[in-house]
Amino acid sequence: MKTINSKLIEDVVRDMCIDGCINLNDDVVNSFKKNRDNEENEVAKNILNILIDNAQIAKNLNKPLCQDTGMAVFFVKIGQDVHVKGDTITEAINKGVSRGYTDGYLRKSVVSPIDRINTKDNTPAVIHYEMIKGDNIEIEYAAKGFGSENMSKMKMLKPSDGLDGIKEFILQTVKDAGPNPCPPIIVGVGIGGTVDKCAQISKKALFREVGEHNHDEFIKELEEEMLTKVNELGIGPQGLGGKTTALAVNIETFPTHIAGLPVVVNINCHSSRHKKIIL
Repeated sequence: MKTINSKLIEDVVRDMCIDGCINLNDDVVNSFKKNRDNEENEVAKNILNILIDNAQIAKNLNKPLCQDTGMAVFFVKIGQDVHVKGDTITEAINKGVSRGYTDGYLRKSVVSPIDRINTKDNTPAVIHYEMIKGDNIEIEYAAKGFGSENMSKMKMLKPSDGLDGIKEFILQTVKDAGPNPCPPIIVGVGIGGTVDKCAQISKKALFREVGEHNHDEFIKELEEEMLTKVNELGIGPQGLGGKTTALAVNIETFPTHIAGLPVVVNINCHSSRHKKIIL
């Protein structure tokens, strides 16, 4: 049995929040460059160059990539042979978020849903847990901005709608979003489960590195097909036209009831901020 002090979790989460909002991962920046080189639209090329420059400036000046430093979302895997000493993991993560968004001067955007009173430290975080074998704790963090989150949609399709219905819903959601989620976007798709599970796996799909596909060959091919079709919409970077509407379409599935076919499309902006650490 390995013991981990909750203060370590708190400190790590603090640093992840600051680092995640300032330093864009190489997978995203490299995707900007690759798509820029493949673009034929000069406006689209210029915008992708601006996004590349913005990432470098944020790193050089140690400033956030975007003013919307998001709502803190975590996926946490807990080894069954780990004992956490001190605070609960949830308490430690929320303390880390509070310190990170305060110490890093990150915009605190979390409010109560009805009276809109700001919580003043960007807590509580949204945390998803999974128990695994072993004696490690794996923490994944993303700063989820709401320009893109607001463009996400959920639909209870009929089983008879089938694969064609799923494809149509994905494309229509991206089309309806247009320039609002700050493309080029990453499209996370959840298929199956219940309403809540479907939404959860659509969010988890956004945590993948750009270019990482589903391990199921059929789903991988579906991801590639949908990325091609999304980019054929011509929305382009910042909605001003071009071939780069999306950097990736990531799909996760979960078994569902015989009477249902839930689908959630969760959209992420071009600033796909995600960090991972294993304790």
